[in-house]
Order: sequence, then C-alpha cells, then structure tokens
Amino acid sequence: MAKSKKKTVFTCQNCGAQRPRWEGKCSDCGAWNSYVEETYHEEPAQKGWSVGHDNASSTKGDLTSLRLDQSIEEIKLNRLNTSISELNRVLGGGLARGSFVLLGGSPGIGKSTLLLQMAGGLGKSEAQVLYVSGEESVAQTGSRAHRLGIKTPKVEICSESNLDRIIAFARQKKPDVLIVDSIQTVFLPNLEAAPGSVSQVRECAGHLMGLAKNEGMAVLLIGHITKDGTIAGPKVLEHMVDCVLSFDGDTAYNFRLLRSLKNRFGPTHELGVFKMVSSGLEEVTNPSELFLEERGESLIGSAVFASIEGSRPLLCEVQALTLATPMAMPRRTALGIEVNRLHMITAVLDRHLDLKLAHSDIFINVVGGLKLIEPSSDLAVAAAILSTDARKEIDAKAVFFGEIGLTGEVRAVSFADQRLKEADKLGFTHFVLPFSNKRHLEDFKPGAGKKISWIKSIHDLEKLIQKM
Repeated sequence: MAKSKKKTVFTCQNCGAQRPRWEGKCSDCGAWNSYVEETYHEEPAQKGWSVGHDNASSTKGDLTSLRLDQSIEEIKLNRLNTSISELNRVLGGGLARGSFVLLGGSPGIGKSTLLLQMAGGLGKSEAQVLYVSGEESVAQTGSRAHRLGIKTPKVEICSESNLDRIIAFARQKKPDVLIVDSIQTVFLPNLEAAPGSVSQVRECAGHLMGLAKNEGMAVLLIGHITKDGTIAGPKVLEHMVDCVLSFDGDTAYNFRLLRSLKNRFGPTHELGVFKMVSSGLEEVTNPSELFLEERGESLIGSAVFASIEGSRPLLCEVQALTLATPMAMPRRTALGIEVNRLHMITAVLDRHLDLKLAHSDIFINVVGGLKLIEPSSDLAVAAAILSTDARKEIDAKAVFFGEIGLTGEVRAVSFADQRLKEADKLGFTHFVLPFSNKRHLEDFKPGAGKKISWIKSIHDLEKLIQKM
C-alpha cells in the first residue's frame, strides 16, 4: 500500500489562497500577514465531496436524473415547520429537508439561543433534531435549553468536535435536522491544520454538505464572524451552503435582526425581527410599531421612511442634526446608511438649494440600529436635513420615500404600493413620494383626511418642508 505524501503549503486565512512559500501580502485579496503554514497528507483517494450516492459505485453509471416534464408535486420541496413564523419567513417558508444552512453573527448576539428555540419548535412538529456543540458541554447546553423551556424528547444534544465522530453519530441517529455549533470548532483528524483554519473549515463544510445531500437531513452550521463583520473562514463556505443567514443587532437595544443574504429556496434579503427577553427570543410581528414607538415629540430633523426589507414593508425613523463648525473639514457621521450616500445627498442639497452645508457638521441616525441599503431612503434623509437646517418640524403623520439624482430630480422607486399600504395601516395621513410613481398608483386612493404630495425635485421638497 502506497504511503501518503506529507505536503506543506501556506494558506491565506482571509481568502483561502494557497502558496508554496510564505508571502507577506496576499496577491489575491491584498491582506497582510494572513498566510499560515499548514501540513497535510496527500491521500490517493478521490478528491472532493460526493453529494450524490454515498457509495463508490456511483462511478459505474448508477446516477439518477429527474425529467423536467414531471409534475411539480413530484419535485416540490418538503419543508419543516420551525414553529417560529419570523424564521420561517426568512428561510422562505420553512426549513427545507436536505438543505445546508449557515448562520453567522457576532459573539453573544443569540445565535445558539435562536437555533435551540428552533430545535424546540421543530420538536413540536414531530421532527427529530440532533444539536452538537463543539464549544459547550452537554450540561451547559442542556441547562440553557431548560431555561428556554425546551424539554421535548425529540431534541437530543451532545458535545463533540471531531467531525468523523459527529457524522458517524448522525448516521446512527438519523435525525431530520443536525445543528453544528460551530463550524470553526470542529475538525477532521487527518488534517494537521488547526480547527478554524481555512483548510479545516473548507473540508469540514464539504463533508457536512455531503451528509446533508446524501442522507436528506437538514444541516445548520453556526459560523463566527471577523472584526469586519464577514463570516470567518474561506469564501467558498458561503458558496457551498444553500442559505446564508445573518443575525445581528445593536447590543444597546434588546431586539435582533435576522436577514437572509443568500437563499436557494426563497427570496433573499428577507428580514425577521426578534426581541431579546429573559426567557429567550420573542418574535416581533409588527416591527414598524417597534421602531416608531419611542418617537419623540420634537420632530425637527425627524422623518419617517417606508423601507422594503425583502418582501416586507417596514417603517423606520431617520434623524438628522446639523451643527455649525469652525473646522475646515466638517464631519459627516452616518449610522444606518452609507456615509458616501450622505456625501452625495449633502452635495446635491448644497448645489441646488444653496444651503451652505459645507460649513456644518452633519449627523444621520437610523433609529433602532437598522441598516438601510436601498437608495429610496434619499428623500427621507434629505427631508430630515432640510428640517433641522431650517428649524422646521416635519408633520408627525408624514412618510417619505424616493431616490435623489445628482441633478436634483427625485426618481421613482419600486414597491410603492406596498410602502403606502403599510404606512396607511399604521395611521399615517401624508404620503410624500416621487411624481414618477403616480402612473403606477392609479388604484391607490387615500382615505378621508389623507393626501399624497408628489415630488419632482428637491425644490418641491424644500417648499413642502417650509409649509409643514
């Protein structure tokens, strides 16, 4: 029997690139001092991970295929109900059998708590769950589960970090769902790299992917994140999985946001909102009311924006503050929107309305720790800046959305009808939106005492703010 050869390579811990010798700067991703020496054995066995049949006879031609002329019922996904409606929404309607899901988030944000509560909800649906922790003992995990009120016999917990033993135990128990906490703590014994390294994370994820596809069990991984907010490990990890979930939130607040960054079984950028309480995570069925419930009485520099998160309309408060500064370089601070977006809006207001904002510090805050990425927030940000600069209060029942161009025009946005319906449902009476959306909203008729202000340019917005 031929012996396996030992090979030493240097692997970038940021992007996974491999080099035969050490490099100070990675030529692929540009990271400095990211190469770590790793030693592994070159095995003569077949490389890669099988996601078809689990036996080697698949090379003899026994692959199966599916014709697309079959009825949709034959290829319809079978989903498991997690008993958590916000989680079901983000997953696209429930946890698909045989899916491979990655959940990332900062330390202490509640990733393990969320998946433990999900395990309890799956147990109510008569699904068998195996929770494997590589960071805590069985007593610690069990104590946390009991504090969350999870005492179902359908959920089993164990503590192990050796992936070979985890896979063997999972094949013995044959659960419907396998949860691994976390992918950075498990390891393959035949790899000499340390747990959490690029090689270990990539190979462990590949074996777990094969387990999910071969055995038909849903596998969920918890992943650590780096200081930049990205999931630690090679980028190929996010390509392997079917669904990437991000669980984040400001530690100064008690609510958490669950987003789907990638989903092969449903829409991306869906948002689920939870509130952290002493008994665990609670669902927030109407997040718009949550983000607006503490809105102050002084509405100078405060505008309400109608956002779309995935398929869900969401109303939030955008605050602005301008302050004269003697400094040659005024500050531009933005929490919740991109600072480059703030620079653009400020430049447009300065050029077309002659506000002299170049001599003022500007601070923007999206209340509640939300992060707005769509350009339709431009109109709300501009309204808040105009309000605080002119010391004019904004109508408490006014809601804004629209994109601002460099020439000062206000452009149409998508899903305007859903935004208006959400604002109307929450009792708003004044809707400020682009004139270009008018032809798409002929069926929307505001009720008695409600009005729509159509905005063509930021000059119209300035006149409207002056009249409020």
